[in-house]
Amino acid sequence: MEWRVKYIFNFPDDISWHNGYAQFGFHDYQGNFYVLRHENHWFGQFTKSNEFLWTAGATNPNLSDKHISFDLQNPKYISKSPKDGSLIITSGKNSKVFKLNPDENKAELLIDTEKLGLKDIGNCVFDKEGNIWINEITGCRLWQFDSKGQKKVILGNGMPGFQKEPVDFDNVQFNSIYDIRLGSDNNIYVLDSGNYAVRMIDLEERLVKVIVGTGEPGYSGDGKDAKKATLGSDKNEQFDGPWAISLDKEGNIFIGDTHNHVVRMAEKKKKKYIISTIAGNPEYIPSLRNSVGETDLFKINLPKICSMDYYNNELFIPEWDGDLIVLEKINITKNLAHGFNPN
Repeated sequence: MEWRVKYIFNFPDDISWHNGYAQFGFHDYQGNFYVLRHENHWFGQFTKSNEFLWTAGATNPNLSDKHISFDLQNPKYISKSPKDGSLIITSGKNSKVFKLNPDENKAELLIDTEKLGLKDIGNCVFDKEGNIWINEITGCRLWQFDSKGQKKVILGNGMPGFQKEPVDFDNVQFNSIYDIRLGSDNNIYVLDSGNYAVRMIDLEERLVKVIVGTGEPGYSGDGKDAKKATLGSDKNEQFDGPWAISLDKEGNIFIGDTHNHVVRMAEKKKKKYIISTIAGNPEYIPSLRNSVGETDLFKINLPKICSMDYYNNELFIPEWDGDLIVLEKINITKNLAHGFNPN
């Protein structure tokens, strides 16, 4: 599998929307694209004609004729229901999950996570049965709710921990969950960042399995079984460990290995995943913006990789200082000799 740089956008501080994508953006399963303005308390659906179809939240940015007002504070993630097409969004500052139906100009509170005792909520992800999964970032737990917001399952006891071998739902522990995503196999994939690992919630077997990582930090393992790989750490940062994951339809996992300043791919084989570095450079330069004409994958400067997104053979890599790097997958069989070999 081979990659190439398709676009690099340099966004100014006051993001110019007509240039394309923003720092936090997500595609739904139908290809619709949504932009979240975390610090400004709103989000909206962005069209291919570079306009907002609608916006929603506590602040009206006056970018569309249609704005749905509700108490959204620091939005973090959205997901689209496979059952009725409604959207859910996590509101981080006030610890709520809202349900939104743009066609009806309607938003309603679905889950008050503070009342349930959730700490520091992160993403909200629908599985294919219409259940909702929510991670506590520093609370070290993962919750499953039904489509009406009723609690079903809690994974983790709230204390940091790690198990290298498969472990059942009742005994699993996590350590700072930064990201969760739905896989094409209908399992939930968890970025267990404080354990420098990616783990799979096997819903059929009711087991949690390590896919990437040993539980220890580092930068090693490229070309080998992803379970033997290590991911980056910076104890001086507020958020230690990798920051983002995304998946494609084939089940390959993309990891924003933030503190190694690279993007790693765990490529799914028959019985295991093989990890490689596909972009970035460990010898990064702080605050250096990327040239829009850069084509060398391993000269891309990635001081801090944010929340990534994958859709339609393209991997969207937001960088904290305002660059967005878009990689395009080229389906050509190629050896796993990718630029850097940290072993």
